[in-house]
Amino acid sequence: MISFNPFFVTSGMQGRKNYSEKLFVSFQLSDRVPKENFYRRLRETLDLQFLYKDTRELYGKTGNPSIDPVVFFKLMLTGYLENITSDRRLMEHCSMRMDVLYFIGYDIDEPLPWHSTVSRTRQLYPATLFESLFDKVFTMCVENGMVAGHTHAIDSAPIKANASIENLELKVPAQSITAHFTGVDHYNPDMRANYQDDNTVMTASPSQLKRLAKYQDNLNADRPNRPKASNEKAQLLSNKTHYNPHDPDARISIKPGKARKLNYHCSMSVDVAKGVISHIQADFADGRDSQYLPRIASVLKDRLKRNCLSLTDLMADTGYSNGYNYQFLEKRKIAGWIPVFGKFKPLVDGFDYNKETDSYPCPNRKGLPFRSLEYSTDGKPLKAYWTTRSDCVSCPLNRNVFQRLVLREL
Repeated sequence: MISFNPFFVTSGMQGRKNYSEKLFVSFQLSDRVPKENFYRRLRETLDLQFLYKDTRELYGKTGNPSIDPVVFFKLMLTGYLENITSDRRLMEHCSMRMDVLYFIGYDIDEPLPWHSTVSRTRQLYPATLFESLFDKVFTMCVENGMVAGHTHAIDSAPIKANASIENLELKVPAQSITAHFTGVDHYNPDMRANYQDDNTVMTASPSQLKRLAKYQDNLNADRPNRPKASNEKAQLLSNKTHYNPHDPDARISIKPGKARKLNYHCSMSVDVAKGVISHIQADFADGRDSQYLPRIASVLKDRLKRNCLSLTDLMADTGYSNGYNYQFLEKRKIAGWIPVFGKFKPLVDGFDYNKETDSYPCPNRKGLPFRSLEYSTDGKPLKAYWTTRSDCVSCPLNRNVFQRLVLREL
């Protein structure tokens, strides 16, 4: 019988690697980055040479050379792909990745741009340059068969602003500014425009301020009854009364299940064929999704038209649902795959809409005719229907109701 001893199953003596840096090395990044590596394939596919022409007017004729515009945008793309928002971290990350160095065109021993240079360059370039780059890259995707064009899906997400909600300041009442300008206009007729700033002027109406004050009193009254309540007074923060001086464009917003923060509103559309981003935009965070759908659809349709494509179907969630958006898409021959909002009632109990007379006959055969066009808080138009006092005062069905109001979305 043969016995087995695992201690003698070896293929040779134990190895030990000793590292010592060499003074001269024959090394090429192209030999070390695999052919199937993502960044290598991206470098071979993405041609950004047109950026030299597009950015030429933004630089002077003298001085030290700045960062290469192609390198800058490749760094921005790398930060997006690696989910890195800090320029300092981005430079550290790139210095440790051979494939990224090969993508941006730097050798392994070549110093990368200083992180502050990247930040200053981002501020130098106007928004139109980024939009032009987006359009040209999107055209490249179309030319390579990555965009079908007919069906797109849109959605939104809050983007955290680089500002703290703890540093909000109270806006100046608009009335005091008006009174101030009245006194100085005689001596400084051209200076008023320089002082007017919508971000620092209180936009709440007196009635809204009254409601905010009442809600504030209710918070303070109820605070001691809540568990783990402190003795500090509750503070109600509103975009109409407060702003952050470090980032006046940031807005207070809240997502279900999340804390109140200063955010921006990011909307994005995606071509469903290959998942290519077809449009992206940033807006104030205190707006609703439904407010931004018309602009998204218009810009997207124009971009597709320039690439000989046609938008026929648009998909979105219930946040984009309202009557105006349905009508907007229908007039442009776009099928809107948007669920009806949960609280929307196309029919009112006891009142059937009469399309011929544009009215709502009540159960007592009195018609509620169209009276006026009103607007909701998010700006969508609503048709208002109601009866007069004389129609309802003698009604046996609604003896104590003198008028009925029905709002119907356009």
